[in-house]
Amino acid sequence: MKPIYETPLASRYASQYLLKLFSPDSRYETWRKLWVELARAQMELGLPITAEQVAELEKNVSPINYEVVSAREKEVRHDVMAHIYGFGEMAPSAKGIIHLGATSCYVTDNADLILYRDALQYLRTQLCAAMNALANFAETYAATPCLGYTHYQPAQPVTIGKRASLWLQDLMLDLEELDDAIRAIRFLGCRGTTGTEASFMELFDGDTAKIDEMNRRIAAKFGFDRLYDVCGQTYPRKLDSRIFAVLSSIAQSASKFATDVRLLQHDRQVEEPFEASQVGSSAMAYKRNPMRCERICSLARYVIADAQSGAMTASSQWLERTLDDSAIRRISVPEAFLATDGILRLVCNVAGGLHVNEKIVEKSLTDYLPFLATENLLMEAVRRGGDRQAVHEIIRKASMEATAKLKMGEPWDLPALLAAHKEFGMTADEIRALLKPELYIGRCAEQTMAFVCKCRALTGNAQSKAEEITL
Repeated sequence: MKPIYETPLASRYASQYLLKLFSPDSRYETWRKLWVELARAQMELGLPITAEQVAELEKNVSPINYEVVSAREKEVRHDVMAHIYGFGEMAPSAKGIIHLGATSCYVTDNADLILYRDALQYLRTQLCAAMNALANFAETYAATPCLGYTHYQPAQPVTIGKRASLWLQDLMLDLEELDDAIRAIRFLGCRGTTGTEASFMELFDGDTAKIDEMNRRIAAKFGFDRLYDVCGQTYPRKLDSRIFAVLSSIAQSASKFATDVRLLQHDRQVEEPFEASQVGSSAMAYKRNPMRCERICSLARYVIADAQSGAMTASSQWLERTLDDSAIRRISVPEAFLATDGILRLVCNVAGGLHVNEKIVEKSLTDYLPFLATENLLMEAVRRGGDRQAVHEIIRKASMEATAKLKMGEPWDLPALLAAHKEFGMTADEIRALLKPELYIGRCAEQTMAFVCKCRALTGNAQSKAEEITL
């Protein structure tokens, strides 16, 4: 065991891709790449920086001597200045031109924008993979009737696939929000201490075209074609709030899916994957607890709560800059990504291995179908000449009698109770002939298949890029 605390998000839930993306090496090497591209653009636009200096910086992006940086930060109490010092130690000929005209947020904020964009794009692949797993399940059971529920009480039949299409639609809406969030990300650029670019007016002798070109070139190097039109020292923290919102939205959809599976597993209709050697309980050896779905709900609760920090931070920034966003963003943003990653990996796993106990599904529907079919039976009885109000009363009384027997665990036969009334106009066998589940599912199969096709057009045949998760 390690002697120091390690977040469970790293040790249990998140993928290696995101752990690496938010690692110190990834973050601080991105800082160094930003310094390289700042120096390159300044050299190309006429500032006294040599190609040799740029080349030396580029050569020393990695590895980082963290001992030097850490010692320097203890002395100066400033992380960016410590990294500038460490970079300069490795590239001595370029030491004097690193960070020229920039402020700390040039590297901290632009690096965050790069990391967040890449993390969102990765989560998009995971979301599409989860959608495809659910689409496959929905397609398989598109026409399989099952008991519907409103208020968790028996209701008009649906199909298993139609119910899955509701879960799928939630994720499709999340995909739309995710794509909007990715499109919304702009580059901050190098804008100076309060966003006025005053330092670059000095460096470029008032040539604003060169300042704009410098920012355009740096942005393009990192894959951005837009910059924020205006800014203070930082990019607008509204973006963080927007990113949190989409992560929270994914968590909400996943939790709804997992909760539904937990309810259905209680009724033994469906079961999440369960391995041959898996233990359900340390005491109750027979147990098959829905622990993966419970984990989805648990992680989702964390992401939904964590998302509030983005709104609070965005709403409390003072004027051009305040630093009370720093500590919380270091923790809350990466961990929201890591938790959402874990959620989506679990959704892929559960949806891809969801087992349907078809006999129990059929029995659950068969038990309640006579009650659910009574509206249709009412119409048929009237069509055969019955009085609507009289038939309604027969159905009401017979249903109450059958329900009472059902609750007492006694045998009951609603068709026989109805047929016992001559004025109902139908025999028990004629009534039972109308109790076919497929007559009561409406357009479920058609709706499901149409929606599955629509989702696949959006996601392609995406598969999870994450390595096998330990569940």
